[in-house]
Amino acid sequence: MRILIVGAGGVGDAVAKILARRSFWELTVVTDYDPARAERTISWIRARHGDEVADRFVADAIDASSADSVAEVARRHGATHVMNAVEPKFVPTVFAGALGASADYLDMAMTLSEPHPTDPYEQTHVKLGDAQFAADGTWKAAGRLALVGMGVEPGLSNVFARYAVDHLFSSVHELGTRDGANLVVVDDEGNEIFAPSFSIWTTIEECLNPPVIWEKDRGWFTTPPFSEPEVFVFPEGIGPVECVNVEHEEVLMMPRWLDAQRVTFKYGLGEEFIGVLKTLHQLNLDSTRPVRVRSANGPVEVAPRDVVAAALPDPASIGPRMRGKTCAGMWVTGTGIDGNPREVYLYHVSDNAWTMAEYESQCVVWQTALNPVIALELLAAGTWSGAGVCGPEVFDAQPFLDLMARTEADGGYGQQWGLEERTPAGS
Repeated sequence: MRILIVGAGGVGDAVAKILARRSFWELTVVTDYDPARAERTISWIRARHGDEVADRFVADAIDASSADSVAEVARRHGATHVMNAVEPKFVPTVFAGALGASADYLDMAMTLSEPHPTDPYEQTHVKLGDAQFAADGTWKAAGRLALVGMGVEPGLSNVFARYAVDHLFSSVHELGTRDGANLVVVDDEGNEIFAPSFSIWTTIEECLNPPVIWEKDRGWFTTPPFSEPEVFVFPEGIGPVECVNVEHEEVLMMPRWLDAQRVTFKYGLGEEFIGVLKTLHQLNLDSTRPVRVRSANGPVEVAPRDVVAAALPDPASIGPRMRGKTCAGMWVTGTGIDGNPREVYLYHVSDNAWTMAEYESQCVVWQTALNPVIALELLAAGTWSGAGVCGPEVFDAQPFLDLMARTEADGGYGQQWGLEERTPAGS
């Protein structure tokens, strides 16, 4: 397996660092629009793991906005798999470039949505991933696999959903992704500051678009942003966090392959974060449409959202200032295999102190990066295989979760996942 990583930001950097501890691949090409970022990642690997490991990595420049550039770099290095680790706005070109190079493809976020022009808080219009799912026949005809939404959410959450459907329930009422954390970021004086732990560009897209819900008797429909708040209790000391509806890929993916009455996604944002996002929207600073701005060198056009992203700390850089844990998981309700009502929460917790000590990667981006690497290893072994545009829930979840939990000494990743039994409502 020869892997091309597109993007050496926080997640791409973490993907490469995790790959450095695995032996299933032949060559990994770390690329970025700024090749110095790719070279920095490989330098870290060389310092931590030595020349023998680092010599299996090479750095290169790439233009993720150009399918031709992606295809050319992939062909030049003989890439068999293209790992997309850049902003979702680049998904169409990286997706097309991988197919153009006759390589398999993985991403952690899918093509962007467009709200309904007249009824955005009731009806869907262009949904997340629609453009990629529409290309399923083309990828099948080429005999190539596009494994989409293979991060943590979507990704691991979808794996948990497939496991629950196959092994824990005879019928499922709700598949509900629930994400929460107790993370804080501090300044030099120890004061908490506003610094999103993931790309603010992506966060704005997810949180200010109309959230999507799926119900079996209604199909996909939307609600206003931050709707249906609920307090969800997260494990391992994180505790209760208020979660709200957020647009996310799981809701657009799971109903295509898994049988459930309802599919939802709720995210623990917190009152301050919601307030900031609402303010950005009110000031039109969430817009991706360029505006003309005067500068010392004359008028320039710039997208307000790109300005917000440039003004905030790089999520890849805030790890040393971050404290706490993040939890990604799947809350499932329905009828257990014994015929009784059942409610479970399957989850994985990532501790920032550990990820920083082991990888010098903050926990949110590291947890996102872990899952596509596990998927690549299953693909390399032939345990997972296929063609077309597929989500993780297409594949057997058991091998993924086994490999994830097995110790590194026993060939695994040493990442335990949890299963909490909860009391069903009305019991």
